[in-house]
Amino acid sequence: MTQRPALGCLFEIVETLVLTLVIFFVIQNFVAQPYQVKQQSMERTLEPNEYVLVDKLTPRFSAYERGSIIVFTPPPDWSPDDGTPFIKRIVGIGGDSIEIVDGRVHVNDVAIDEPYLYTGTAGPEPTTTTIDPPRWEVPAGELFVMGDHRSHSADSRAFGPIPVDSVVGRAWLRYWPFGVFGILDSPTYPGLQIAVP
Repeated sequence: MTQRPALGCLFEIVETLVLTLVIFFVIQNFVAQPYQVKQQSMERTLEPNEYVLVDKLTPRFSAYERGSIIVFTPPPDWSPDDGTPFIKRIVGIGGDSIEIVDGRVHVNDVAIDEPYLYTGTAGPEPTTTTIDPPRWEVPAGELFVMGDHRSHSADSRAFGPIPVDSVVGRAWLRYWPFGVFGILDSPTYPGLQIAVP
């Protein structure tokens, strides 16, 4: 083997590695990103140590909607030391009024049906989720988020609505462990208007 073919082969290997890294970088930052669930706040919908794929692309073209599960950077005072993002469900969008009456969430004075809520035995509501004030107005460009396991969730009840630009993306596919592989459905809430961009 002459030196020229050997250099050509080495160049092809380096080129392939660089192209692979570029594709990975583009996909990870602009299309989809894996995320490991670390909190209990989304039980039973998502259990700790499950993995989901976070869609970063479609939210660039359409607004986030009520019922979607999102991954976001929490407010600074609530951010874990390791920088782990939060994962919660969108309950309200910009312009909505949120109220909790007898434990039921009302959006724009309509009580919503939430079949995804954790129904196991739970302790008392933690002080971080004390409902005060009992009603929130969601500003334009912000989202009101809550965990499905309400007694184990630090969410908008405690820190208020979050800016849309703090959202990493929408969790849409649970892919590990393989036994729970599947698309994460977003519920519809009859009686409420669909979100518009």
